[in-house]
Amino acid sequence: MKDDGLTDVLIAGAGPSGTALAIDLARRGISVRMIDRGAQAFGGSRAKGVQPRSMEVFEDLGVLRDVLRGGSLYPKMGIHLGPVTIPLRMFSHSEASDDVPYPNTWLIPQFRIDRALHEAFERLGGSVEYRKELQSFTQEPDRVLCELSTPGGPERIAARYIVGADGGSSAVRRQLGLGFIGSTDEDDRILIVDAATSGLSRDRWHIWPGAKGRFIGACPLPHSEMFQWMIRLSPQEAPPDALPAIAQRIQSRIRNPRIQLNSIQWQSVFRPNIRLAERYRCNRVFIAGDAAHVHTPAGAQGLNTGIQDAYNLGWKLAQVLAGAPPELLETYEAERQPIAAGVLGLSTRKYQGIAKLDPSSLRRGKDEHQLQLTYHAGPLARGGNATKTLRAGDRAPDARLRRLVDGAPVRLFEVLRGGHFTAVAYGPRAAQELSRLRWSERGATLKRVVISAYGAAADVGLIDSSRSFERIYGVAGDTLMLIRPDGYIGHIGTTDLLNGTAAAAAAMTPSIDQPRPTPLASRAFAKELVK
Repeated sequence: MKDDGLTDVLIAGAGPSGTALAIDLARRGISVRMIDRGAQAFGGSRAKGVQPRSMEVFEDLGVLRDVLRGGSLYPKMGIHLGPVTIPLRMFSHSEASDDVPYPNTWLIPQFRIDRALHEAFERLGGSVEYRKELQSFTQEPDRVLCELSTPGGPERIAARYIVGADGGSSAVRRQLGLGFIGSTDEDDRILIVDAATSGLSRDRWHIWPGAKGRFIGACPLPHSEMFQWMIRLSPQEAPPDALPAIAQRIQSRIRNPRIQLNSIQWQSVFRPNIRLAERYRCNRVFIAGDAAHVHTPAGAQGLNTGIQDAYNLGWKLAQVLAGAPPELLETYEAERQPIAAGVLGLSTRKYQGIAKLDPSSLRRGKDEHQLQLTYHAGPLARGGNATKTLRAGDRAPDARLRRLVDGAPVRLFEVLRGGHFTAVAYGPRAAQELSRLRWSERGATLKRVVISAYGAAADVGLIDSSRSFERIYGVAGDTLMLIRPDGYIGHIGTTDLLNGTAAAAAAMTPSIDQPRPTPLASRAFAKELVK
């Protein structure tokens, strides 16, 4: 039996959640292995909608360009009722704003998302280990002993932590004995088929309604000849499993011989599971993505929620590995489980309305974008002040500013990008207090940013000439904010600026061994990091 050495984190499952986590860990210098029981990368479009908040995560992880290149905006919907086609705008298309750079849901098949994430992981020196499955594990006080099945025989490795991102039938969740609370309607099934199709216009997401909600839909997949076909089956209907039978089933409803299915890339029968794990962690083992929650397909919520699970967990694992309080890992479930519960309710309501062709269930908007999800009042956001528009735990919005050194325009997201903490001081008194804030030499670094504080010492100096930051962040005077590595506000200080910020940081960082060796005041803007 092959026996490898100790790795920091073993991830089971190389889908979007697992790979996003692997990227976040690898860029922080954490040793990570990612295994997948499949023989190769997933090749279908099971999920196809990326929400605005996930686009922001992708930007930080370095995959946004590939995601933009591989997708498009959603087309309008066309509901076919005999010879009449009723147009319906499912998604409202908005222009980018100062605070929301990616305001629209992006249409891209899952296999292209996986490819972009896998390539980013490879650029960091990682690789997906296919045809390897986690068979069992045993937890010890400081590590987890893992038994893998591989094409070369059994393999044993030890990891400090395990994350099960291995889907709705998660072997990791089952071995932990975690309840998966919810329901599965075995009579409600949808056959999903990715098929090269001719004779059908690509400027619409086509819907052919049927009796009792038994619709057929066809969504064009960008930059290809393929459509994702969705066939809602009758309770006792056997799903067709080959191209001729599937094509005949479609024609029996749409009755348009010009529409031809030419080849099938992927197909699956979907049952609407609505389930939530009772816990997300057991000692050194975590679950994320579909292993922790499964959704109906309505509203494009499942993949996005899983990606943000990973984005929440990654920096916390890295911080604890660097010496931060172990209690930080308890905040993963405390923050993410309520989010998943709320999202499950939203996607379930939308799915139930689709069968009735309820217009409110067909349309998508801000509720699905996940920009307003908050960790306010959670374990890392219970103290501090608030501004006119934001509280601790809220997403840190984007803003348009200028660099103090040369007046060049810069987005705040460019400053936040990179996996570090960011302290933003607005006003001269806040900048002075920021210069006194001590930070651990271990774990994620701190980028010190000052706005409207000329001559103050910092890593980045900015000017709010258009008052974009003032308006979006709701600041009315000296304010010191601590922004977490995942882009959420960890603390807002408007009165006791220094002590409150330091206390918030202490819950998320290793202890301070010694003061920084070089005073910030001697460096001014020598360490300008905005590119």
